[in-house]
Amino acid sequence: MDIEIRMTGRGGPEVLGAIETTPQVPGAGEIRLRQHAIGVSFIDIYHRRGLYPLPEPHVPGVEGAGIVEAVGPGVEDIGIGDRIAYAGVPGGYAATRLLPAWRAVRLSDDIPLEIAATSMLRGLTAHMLLTVTYPVAAGTVLLVHAAAGGLGVMLTRWARHLGATVIGTASTEEKAAFAIANGADHVIVGRSADIVQNISNLTDGKGVDLVIDGIGGEMLQKSLGCVRPFGTVASIGWVAGPVPPIRIEDLGLAALAKPSVMAYSADPNRYADASPAVIAALQAGIVSEIGGTYPLAEAARAHADLEAGRTTGSQVLVP
Repeated sequence: MDIEIRMTGRGGPEVLGAIETTPQVPGAGEIRLRQHAIGVSFIDIYHRRGLYPLPEPHVPGVEGAGIVEAVGPGVEDIGIGDRIAYAGVPGGYAATRLLPAWRAVRLSDDIPLEIAATSMLRGLTAHMLLTVTYPVAAGTVLLVHAAAGGLGVMLTRWARHLGATVIGTASTEEKAAFAIANGADHVIVGRSADIVQNISNLTDGKGVDLVIDGIGGEMLQKSLGCVRPFGTVASIGWVAGPVPPIRIEDLGLAALAKPSVMAYSADPNRYADASPAVIAALQAGIVSEIGGTYPLAEAARAHADLEAGRTTGSQVLVP
């Protein structure tokens, strides 16, 4: 018997519970995927907390990878037995799931399913941030908060691949070492570090071209103090809580963006254009390293570890 993880309400990890399920029959334009690995991200935590509404039956999880075991009417380009990954569709914490066929991204045999499951959404996020939000190229200097996390590692590797200089932040020396090992040029360590002054010192007072801020809370104002005139700050998460109101005068000469990977991946044309670039990145070693593996039934423990900052890299659930 298969299982899936459903929310019994909004709140902490304790609202996640396993129930037994049977495989569903795919409808027109759908496939059924037997999942081998499921990525865990902060989007899942935002869904669990109720920051973003989650549709019935309230199954979190927006990325995974596995083997196609059934196809519905009208599906022609995907077949039974294909190895595929997907991103951007809630309902991922399940042994099997239905998926719109257009979301299925074929995987070559050289890409492990676990890596694809934890790298597809982060890869789309990196593509969005480094090509659309700000065109990163050789000579670009960017600040990546939480550089030891799954997204931070992938952003660092991709930006370095493009010839950029990456400055990261990390809460501990151990996480800083992990970020350096994954390509960061410099890492500012400690939650109480004077980030603005450190960035000024590292850039000779110029500031960075791009800040990627997934921390939120009071950090966003500091991020604005790190960017050069006419640079960009991308606010992509609120791990530290909601962002206090910011007056337009406080932006200075910076551009403030709030890009959404869920909106980015919901556009079929963007999804189709970005997915091959993500697959090419994975084949080039630009991946989200797996820092923890959990049985699907222990999704609550994975959430608790991620929220408590006990993790590096990405977390994966295995049915």
